Amino acid sequence: MRGKILLFAAGLLAALPAFSQSNIKITHGPYLQALHDTGVTIVWTTDSEATGWVELAPDDSTHFYQKERPRFFASSHGFKNISKLHKVTLKGLTPGTAYRYRVYSREVLSHVGAKVLYGDVAATQVYRVAPLRFTTGRPDQKEVIFGVVNDIHGRNDVMEKLLGYLDLKKTDLVFFNGDMANDLRTEDQMFTDFMDTGTKVFAGEVPMYYARGNHETRGQYASPFPDYFPTSTGNLYYLVRRGPICFVVLDCGEDKPDSDIEYSGIVNMDHYRSEQAEWLKEALKRPEYVNAPYKVVICHMPPFGGWHGEGEVAAKFVPLLNDAGAQVMLSGHLHRHMKVAATAGNHKFPVLVNSNNALLRAKADDRKLLIEVVDQQGKVTDSLELHPQK
Repeated sequence: MRGKILLFAAGLLAALPAFSQSNIKITHGPYLQALHDTGVTIVWTTDSEATGWVELAPDDSTHFYQKERPRFFASSHGFKNISKLHKVTLKGLTPGTAYRYRVYSREVLSHVGAKVLYGDVAATQVYRVAPLRFTTGRPDQKEVIFGVVNDIHGRNDVMEKLLGYLDLKKTDLVFFNGDMANDLRTEDQMFTDFMDTGTKVFAGEVPMYYARGNHETRGQYASPFPDYFPTSTGNLYYLVRRGPICFVVLDCGEDKPDSDIEYSGIVNMDHYRSEQAEWLKEALKRPEYVNAPYKVVICHMPPFGGWHGEGEVAAKFVPLLNDAGAQVMLSGHLHRHMKVAATAGNHKFPVLVNSNNALLRAKADDRKLLIEVVDQQGKVTDSLELHPQK
């Protein structure tokens, strides 16, 4: 009998560590998404299921620990979300204002009925390490500095070198213009291929905006990919107004016909691009676009090259952009530099195709928008200058 009791006790003790030895970690992030004049979304992941929240403080002379800071939870439908992916959207912020923030996650070990058993809490540091910061946009901002990289395909060393040619203390936003990975197989692979480096270099404090490329549509993790990069529209196409520039961010989709054997019958890109064109038709009438001195299109695939997807961009997006006075399209995809002037029968604006080994570095003010092409040695190899529309 004593032996049976000891065996039962040993079995019970073996089961306890799953609930008592909690050691939750923040695995990726945090990074900023969809920042605008009065809000931003902050994203991070953990290695176990947890609730998540952000503590926010003004970027003033007070210590973060001076007082209890307001908490904003990742929640939906009246419940705090329990997940490994955490997204907190902050609203009602003051335009042109600097904030400090800290993220937290509290592990949920068990949830049965109304009983929840919690584990440890993981958080970003604010004691020995300065809190993370961001600054909201403002409608009267006169000068905007931004950067664009594309077609990194997991080459973190190249991306980090190129981003090093941005003055990140003065940079307002950075675009990832597609094909940052070869495909998307797992969450960890997506982060290790590019997003961990992006977060380390800038994305925790300078907002990053994504224009999906054709390679992000491949692999079993392509479907949840949009969950990690929330936008103002809830889609992978959207407008971003920052000071004098309105950015039109488009999702080019795949480059081959939907029936191609490479897609295994799982894509519906032609219909998706048609839906996107319907959105674009109305978006180009919005005041933030119409009244912008500069109108910049971000689209991974250019409207030329001879492949199916490029033809779809030319047929479905370009006529709308032509009619709405778009001034330039910034693309990638071709892995080489091209500066193509307005072309009769296609685009009425120049298209700047960035190579897979260069950075686009740009500055706009009330006089001009200057876009520079910067190579891996930091040399400016080409440029494009635009002037504000009246």
